[in-house]
Amino acid sequence: MLSRKEFIRNSLEKNLFFQRIMKEHLFFMETNLQAPQSDIIAEANNLKREFEQLLAETVDYTRRTALSEEAIISNEFVTPYTLRAEQVNSNLTGASLDTRITLEELELFSTSSYSNAQDCLERDIFTLNTRTLTLLQEVITFQRRLMSLSLQCEIFITLYDEILEHITREAEYYQETLRALQNRQLPQMTFCAKLNFWNNIMGEHAQFIDGLLDPTEENLKENARIFVERFEILVERCNRTGERQILQRSLEATGRIRSFKRTATIGLLECEIKSIIPPLLADHVLREANHYFRILENN
Repeated sequence: MLSRKEFIRNSLEKNLFFQRIMKEHLFFMETNLQAPQSDIIAEANNLKREFEQLLAETVDYTRRTALSEEAIISNEFVTPYTLRAEQVNSNLTGASLDTRITLEELELFSTSSYSNAQDCLERDIFTLNTRTLTLLQEVITFQRRLMSLSLQCEIFITLYDEILEHITREAEYYQETLRALQNRQLPQMTFCAKLNFWNNIMGEHAQFIDGLLDPTEENLKENARIFVERFEILVERCNRTGERQILQRSLEATGRIRSFKRTATIGLLECEIKSIIPPLLADHVLREANHYFRILENN
C-alpha cells in the first residue's frame, strides 16, 4: 500500500511523462490524416487540447510538492530539444502545440523549488487521475476506431498501422498504471512482463526509425536494424529463461538506443538527416528511452 506521499509523487511523475506522450500521439495523428477526414482531424485536435489542459494542471500541482531527483534529472518529462522540436513541428504543419507548458516545465525543473503541501494535494491528485482515466478511455476508443478505418482502407493516414497499435498499447499501459495508483498500489507485473513491454517498445521504435529514414541513410538504417534485433533477442531470452542478467543487458541496450535517438533528434533539428521523421517524434521516442532507462536503473 502506497503512503500519501508515494501516491502523490508516483501519480505526478507518471502523469508528467505520459500526459505529454498522449497529447503528442494525438498531434501525430492529427497531422498525418488527410483533408477529407476533417472531422477526425478535429476530434484528434480536441483530444490533444484536453490532454494539454491536464498536463498544465499536473505541472501546476508539481510546484506544490517534490518529485524524485532521479525523475527530474532523467530528461523523461522534457529534454533540451523538446521546445525547439515543438516549434519546428507546429510551424511546418500548422497544427497547434501549447509550448507554454514546456517553458513552465523547463523553468520548474531548472529551479527544483517546491513547497511541501502533500496533505491537501491528495484529493486533487486523485481527481486528476480520475479525469485522466476518463480521457484515456476516449483516446483508446478513438485510436482503435482509427486503426479499424485504416485497415479497412476507409481512411488514408501516413502512419503505419503498427504505429497506431503501438501507441494504443502505451495508452493501455498508462491506463493500467493509473488504475493501480488509484488503489494506492503500483502495477503488478512480473519481471519479464515489465521488461518485455519496454523492450518491445524500444525495438519497435527502431523499426519505425528504419522505415521512416530516407533509403540513402544507409548507416543509420543499419544501426536501427541492429537495435531491432538486439531488443527482439532480449524479449525472447527473458521469455525463455527469465534470467536476471537480462536486466543488465536491457540497461546497456537502452543506453545505446537513447544515445542513437539523441543524435538523431539533433540531426533532424539541424536538417542533417534525410527522412520523413518529424523532429518532435525523435524527441518523443528519446524521452521514452530516458524513462525506461530510469526504470532499469531503479530495479
